[in-house]
Amino acid sequence: MESIDEKITAIINHFNLNNYAFSKRIGVTGTTIDSIVNGRPQQDGSRKKTKPGYDVLSAIINEFEINPDYLFGKSPAMLKSDTSSIQTYSGMPKVISTTSEGEENVVYVPAKARAGYLNGYGDAEFIETLPAFHMPQLTNGTFRCFEVQGNSMVRTFFDGDMVFGRYVEDFKDIKNGRVYIIISKNDGVVLKRVINRIEEQGKLILKSDNKDGNYPTFTINAEDIMEIWYVKMFASKQMPEPDDVYDRLHELESQIVNLKQFVSKNSNN
Repeated sequence: MESIDEKITAIINHFNLNNYAFSKRIGVTGTTIDSIVNGRPQQDGSRKKTKPGYDVLSAIINEFEINPDYLFGKSPAMLKSDTSSIQTYSGMPKVISTTSEGEENVVYVPAKARAGYLNGYGDAEFIETLPAFHMPQLTNGTFRCFEVQGNSMVRTFFDGDMVFGRYVEDFKDIKNGRVYIIISKNDGVVLKRVINRIEEQGKLILKSDNKDGNYPTFTINAEDIMEIWYVKMFASKQMPEPDDVYDRLHELESQIVNLKQFVSKNSNN
């Protein structure tokens, strides 16, 4: 990632200025800018670069209409006017798989492919290496299947289950309390129950269904989200055990049958 002095140098070059002309535009001395981009000479012959203070950064932002996130490494857009043209979330998946008849396949992402998916979700060649199949039941959208990894969603999903997600085209479509698969730059592939706070705070709140205390709630910023899939269906290897109430009912039914037989036997005597 570019350092702050490299970004300031890029701004100077973008406006075809030299250090002195740039310094005059923002109201500081030429020495101040030179010490930031080139560094102050040291006794050992090296140069030590000065970190720009708040006043200098504020002057640069205001004078040249610079996007603050560019200076702090959060956005590639240098100018404020460019920020609206940078698409942070795509309304459609970058790559889809289709049958020979043109119908969309469901691409399956096993747990062992998660790391590769994070880097290759937009790479057609990588997507082609993943298993894909057609499911007529899944229509009206693009679907992807992910293997559940870990126990953070136990009570709802278990390690090894398969969840089928429909691609979310707009952040506004994310409903509070529903389960989504979120692909993000920093957290990778996660399966969580979501609270949507993008409009108010620019982030999603992600919660686990497992309440054993090992899976704390956390947030993901909107600009870090690459894909979101709303879980519509799942397949599980877990066969649910009968609840105690069924055991009690079975025992009660057995007792009733025995009682009927006893009454019937005595009435015939």
